[in-house]
Amino acid sequence: MDVPIEKKKFSIQKLGLYGGIALIIALIVFVIVKTSGGSKLNVEKERISIHTVSNDVFQENIPVSGIVLPVTTIYLDALEGGRVEEIFVEDGAIMKKGEPILRLSNTDLELSLINQETSVYNLLTQMQISQNQARQNTINRMNQFTDVENNLIEAKRVYELNEKLHDKGAIGRQDYESSKNNYEYQLERMKLAEQVLSEDSISSKLEIGQARDSYARTQSALELMRKKVGDLVVRAPIDGQLTSLDAEIGQSITKGTRLGQVDVTTGYKVRVDIDEHYISRIYNGQIGTFTLNNKAYTLVIKKVFTQVTNGRFQVDMKFEGETPEGIRRGQNLQIRVALSAEKEALLVAKGGFFQKTGGNWMFKVSEDGNSAYRVDVRLGSQNTEYYEVLEGLNPGDKVVTSSYDSYGDVEELILK
Repeated sequence: MDVPIEKKKFSIQKLGLYGGIALIIALIVFVIVKTSGGSKLNVEKERISIHTVSNDVFQENIPVSGIVLPVTTIYLDALEGGRVEEIFVEDGAIMKKGEPILRLSNTDLELSLINQETSVYNLLTQMQISQNQARQNTINRMNQFTDVENNLIEAKRVYELNEKLHDKGAIGRQDYESSKNNYEYQLERMKLAEQVLSEDSISSKLEIGQARDSYARTQSALELMRKKVGDLVVRAPIDGQLTSLDAEIGQSITKGTRLGQVDVTTGYKVRVDIDEHYISRIYNGQIGTFTLNNKAYTLVIKKVFTQVTNGRFQVDMKFEGETPEGIRRGQNLQIRVALSAEKEALLVAKGGFFQKTGGNWMFKVSEDGNSAYRVDVRLGSQNTEYYEVLEGLNPGDKVVTSSYDSYGDVEELILK
């Protein structure tokens, strides 16, 4: 008879014991690896870049790209709408201020000008008629005044004569009283005539002034209308080069349409795009430099546009001193904008290592040059060529500055 064999079962205590032993072994292995100097990697010297850390003059700057623009640009907008009848010049022509560029036609505007001119001429005619009438009325009143004045003189003469005769008893009292009454009557007529003549003079002056004011306003309206019709001929606002002319014969142009622009060719500026990260560190007066045809040139920031678009803002820079010969509108320039003054600093060359380490550590070459090992560093400001070293390296140290992407987590490079 077969005897069943019992399967041995592991107890929980044994499983825990085995697990603890495995953990201790793993820990021992890890400690051995770490204390033995970590993993190593063989690297050929020809395939890496090694730089010597040194003290030198340092200035923080950033690389930017700029486009050359005219120092001044005047845009040509249609002041009045109309149909393009004539184009007098080609795009790119050199213009003098006031020279015609194109002519529009607008029958409604031209008809309004004719109506306005007719209104002015009618008003002028009416004003002349009114002035003539006022002048004739004044002449009539002056004639009447002369008659009254003459009658007053005669009445006074008769009254004074009769007064003497009456005193001598040569005439009766009735003749004396009659001459006296006539004299007083003529005095009252004289006062009334003087008042009428004075009021007529004031009224005439007022009417003439109102007529002149009305004529002046109408004349101003006419001049404005003539100017509007004159604006149908688009002229160069300044001396310069006509660019971006966008018009064709027969095309209908609405008021305010951009027709082109005139660029001042006596000077240039550079419009630069800068990352918004630096917006608090950019201000007027900062210096930028670039090299063209193996010659260095200097630019100065003259205007900062604080509006940020797609993570970038713009500044305008002008040439300080000499302007490069042969420079053209639309040309791109690679510029270094200084963010600090020059100073003495410990420098390490820029390289691909930064993408891997973030500037927190580097491979430092041993004194014998056969290996490179990790050292902690702290980097500060940067420019287009160097990082400023704040901690971890000394003058004369040699470090690997090329990319560390293929090194993984190795602790030491064996240089061959």
